[in-house]
This record gives sequence, C-alpha cells and structure tokens, in this order.
Amino acid sequence: MIESQKSHQSPSDLLETSSQCTTPPDLRKKKRPGEMIIQALLFLSGAISILTTIGIVYELGKESLNFFTQTNWEQTNRDLQVSVQPEDLLIPIERSGFSLETGDLIRVEEEIMTIETITDGQIQVLRGQEGTSITGHTKGSEIFLSSQVTIREFFTGLKWNPQIGEFGIWPLLNATLIVSLIAMLVSLPLGLSIAIFLSEYASSRARKIIKPILEVLSGIPTVVYGYFALTFMTPLLKVIFGNRVVEVYNMASAGIVVGILIIPLVSSMSEDALSAVPRSLREAAYGLGSTKLETALKIVVPAATSGVVAAFIVAVSRAVGETMVVALAAGAGPNFTLNPFKPAETMTGHIVRISGGDLSYDSIDYNSIFAIGLFLFFVTLGLNVISQRVVRRFREVYE
Repeated sequence: MIESQKSHQSPSDLLETSSQCTTPPDLRKKKRPGEMIIQALLFLSGAISILTTIGIVYELGKESLNFFTQTNWEQTNRDLQVSVQPEDLLIPIERSGFSLETGDLIRVEEEIMTIETITDGQIQVLRGQEGTSITGHTKGSEIFLSSQVTIREFFTGLKWNPQIGEFGIWPLLNATLIVSLIAMLVSLPLGLSIAIFLSEYASSRARKIIKPILEVLSGIPTVVYGYFALTFMTPLLKVIFGNRVVEVYNMASAGIVVGILIIPLVSSMSEDALSAVPRSLREAAYGLGSTKLETALKIVVPAATSGVVAAFIVAVSRAVGETMVVALAAGAGPNFTLNPFKPAETMTGHIVRISGGDLSYDSIDYNSIFAIGLFLFFVTLGLNVISQRVVRRFREVYE
C-alpha cells in the first residue's frame, strides 16, 4: 500500500517532500525569561556584597582620616600667671608642667595662639589663629597644647591613653594576639581531633549525634560565652593557679572560652576536608598494613592539608574578631603585658567600650575606634588572602 502511494506521487511532490526532510533544525538560543531573571538576581546579590564591602572600607577610611588629621588638645598643666588683655602678645605662664616649644599651637579658653618665642617664664604669641576671636583671659586659665596622631605613633606606640594624647595600638594589638593565641592552642588540637574522629572512626550513628551537638555549640550567643568565662572559667583558673596569680578579669579565661567557641568551626571545616580525600588512598594504606591511626595521620591529614590549614586560618580570623567574650572577661583597660592572667583590653573590646560610652561624637577618642576597625579589617583580610594562597599552594587533585 505504501509503495503504491509513493508511485502515484509526482516528481515535484517528491522534491518538495525531500526538501522538507532536509531542513536543518533551529539551533538558535531560545529566550527563557525565568532563567534570565534568576541570573539577574544572582548578579545583583554578588554586586550588593561587593558594594557593601566597598562602603564599609570607605566609611572606615573616611573616619580614620579624621582621626589622623583631627587636632587633639592636651592638658599642659600650665596656667596664665596674670590676666591677659586682647592686645597683649607677651604672656607670663607657669614654669612647671608640660614643655612648650616654638611653633606650637596652644589654646587658652576658646582662643588659639601660635608660640613665636619662648623666654624665661614668658611666651610671645600670635593670637587669633584659625579664625578664633581675640579676647581677654583671666589669671589661672589653663593652657592646652595642640597635637595630632601620626601613623608612626599609631603603629609604634606602646601606650594607649587618649586622655593625654597617647594612641599607640600595641597594647590593644598585644592583648588581641595573646587571646587569639590561647584560643588557637585550645581549638586547633581539639577541632582537628574531632574532625579525624568523625571522618575516620565514628559510625554513622555516632556522627548523627555528635554533629548536631557541635552545631548547637556554635549557635550559643557569644554573650553567654562571655559570662561563662567570667563566672566559671576564671574561678576554675583561680583554683588551679591561685587567687594571687589570676585576676578577676584576665586574658587566659577569655582566650580559653574563645577557643571553645570556635571548635565547631575548626572541626566542621576540617572534617569536610578530610572526607574529601578519596577512599582509594585509605584502602591502599590498609593494604600495605597501616593501622587506622597511621592512615589518618600519615595519609589522610597530609592529603587534606590545604583544607585543614584554611580551616585554621579562618578560625584565627574568627578569634581575632571576637567581641563579647573579651569585652566581658578580658578587661576594660589597655594594658601592655605578656602575662595572660592579667587584665587587658583587645581591639574589639575597646571598640565596644568606646562606642557604648559617653564620649561625644567626632571627638578624637571616638574617632579612634574607626582607625582600630580599619586596622582590624586589614588584619582579617590579610588572613583570608593567606588562606586562599595556602589552599592553592597545597591543593591536591585526585582522579
């Protein structure tokens, strides 16, 4: 029947049918509005995160610039010996107190003056500087000296005392490093041990029990950890080392609790890295007679070095940026000391105390927290860059 139908077709019909069969399919990209919307939303999310980071850096940089360019008026402990009239240029002052030099900018009440010459107990000044009004001043008026914080002083100074114009970052940085070091000594061994147990030893049932417990540990508010350090860890350290050695506020208790806080982070990331090691490497080690511990420590952990080191560096960043634990347990005053049982204030703890205090906005004390915040931002940024380079350097790819 089919052959009879084909035989009745004319040559023109056969040619038309052949051309229809050889028409190439339409391979042009079809428009998918839903996919385009999803792509636009994903791009918008990435752009928002990038713009947010840029905005944070911009604000920190702007306020930090105000900190380094703002004039700070320090007390000189010098007073006017006599009352000063608007026309007076030679002013007798007290001999004791902070030393003054030619060219210094001083302030008496609201008037700013420049010291031109200094003689025995007298200064010759250029009055009405920076647009201030030339007025009379009564005997005993206090003299303030102008100063600005330099970048060199900020990074090399060993004292942080805004009341007398000392802004050396090292006391705050030293406390931050000590607390972070103690936290690493606690969290890294424990976190890696937990990761090895979950990856190599634990049964599926044990893993289902332990991992949720770790997740609950990571979900506890940090303020609770802070009070735990103050009310449990500090008394425990006092029992171990003595009341005279351990003070109520100290870096050791804060560091230990920060270490406990970041154990879930270390264990989770390390366990993911260990689990990514191919099963064939373990089986090869077992075939050569290695024990489970030897396989874990000599085969699996070295193969997952990049992931484990990345977990460690991220944990360091987390410890450096921790706020509430150190604010409650470490201390509320800058102190350059290497004794972990002494109180000291970290960078984040200082930011919390200053921002929540009664300091006026745009004062040099208040603006100092932005300079500290910018420095802390670059510290964590540097740690993240190091983490990425370590991952690229030690990453091993298995087929």
